[in-house]
Amino acid sequence: MSDLLILPIFPLPDVTLFPHTFLPLHVFEARYRALVTDALARDRRLAVVRLRPGFEEHYAGKPAVFPITGGGEIVNCERLASGRFNILVKGLWRLRIEAEVPSDTLYRITRARRLDDAAPAGDVSEVVARIRGSCQRLLEALERPVDVLDEALAPGQAPGAIADRVAAAFLPDPALRQSLLETLDVADRLRRVATALDDLTNEMTGGSAS
Repeated sequence: MSDLLILPIFPLPDVTLFPHTFLPLHVFEARYRALVTDALARDRRLAVVRLRPGFEEHYAGKPAVFPITGGGEIVNCERLASGRFNILVKGLWRLRIEAEVPSDTLYRITRARRLDDAAPAGDVSEVVARIRGSCQRLLEALERPVDVLDEALAPGQAPGAIADRVAAAFLPDPALRQSLLETLDVADRLRRVATALDDLTNEMTGGSAS
């Protein structure tokens, strides 16, 4: 596949689509119902982009979006009697939007380039183990089954995928999630996820995460 993609964009205020994850979306605006309809008739691909703060004034037009975004494909779709959709998007790539493509569609179309992870230069097993331990403590604090992420964090999973899945599952801050999406260095992304998890664990448990 070429590194360059032509994709419709679905701008949302505080939503991040990470690779290696699944994102459920309820689609109700007319322009995005049209986007989903057209995507289903083509290759099912789209980009979910985060709107920049202050978007409200220009929301009906073309508000500014962050250039680094997540792209993926619709893997499940339920069309409701109202004409709305419930869709499930599988995250496939990090993307950098290079330009908007002129079109006569209700929604916006962009030219975007796929971004590759920078693999860790050294051993990251210690920070991955730290992340797994923090996830377990958080799940216990939330009274959730501790094995809920066993498959996602299983040995043999790519370190970058682990960072993305944990960020999607546990880290709610939109700015942090956007920043992690923009972090191509996997070792750096893992360290930042581990630190954010420690902070969240401390907040949830009122004690030390060590």
